[in-house]
Amino acid sequence: MSLHDEMVAMGDRAVAAARALAGLSSRRKNSILEAMAAELEARRDALIAANALDLAAAQAAGISGAMLDRLKLTPSRLEGMARGLRDVVILKDPVGHKISRWVRPNGLEIHKIRVPIGVIAIIYEARPNVTADAAGLCIKTGNAVILRGGSEAKHSNLAVAEALQAGGRKKGLPEHAVQLVATTDRDAVRELVQLEGRVDLAIPRGGEGL
Repeated sequence: MSLHDEMVAMGDRAVAAARALAGLSSRRKNSILEAMAAELEARRDALIAANALDLAAAQAAGISGAMLDRLKLTPSRLEGMARGLRDVVILKDPVGHKISRWVRPNGLEIHKIRVPIGVIAIIYEARPNVTADAAGLCIKTGNAVILRGGSEAKHSNLAVAEALQAGGRKKGLPEHAVQLVATTDRDAVRELVQLEGRVDLAIPRGGEGL
């Protein structure tokens, strides 16, 4: 399968997941986020081990100290990632919130209400914590997400994404609601942002891959 076909398939899976997510209650979404946080904590040692592979590769490549610090996962940083997901739990669910209301001259009453966007693609640099932060915010707002992190953090991001997926499934997270682009091929970014009809919003962070 070509890279293009792989990205199209990922987009199709995300669209199906977004439809399922849109129908979840606030309580269910919050339960999913809690389970994701718990899974990050349960997999702490495995996440740190995966991160060690990225750190070793980065050091061998001569990456700077500042970049290494952004890349590094520690027990306290993992605790912060789990806490961040729980902070999202206590936020008010925006889905279904009434923004405005007006009545037409013919008596027709119109309401403007917040709804999920659908599928969001997020492109970011070598910060594994963004994988959890971005996924948490998307789930809270009822959106499926496709994540593409920096190549320097590929092992860390995969491990974090797998933990989020596993934890979320325990509480009813739709399959493929959180997906990570595993390939480090930079052409994947171009393919991702061109998934017309499959990706509704693409958010670059730090210009990675653009």
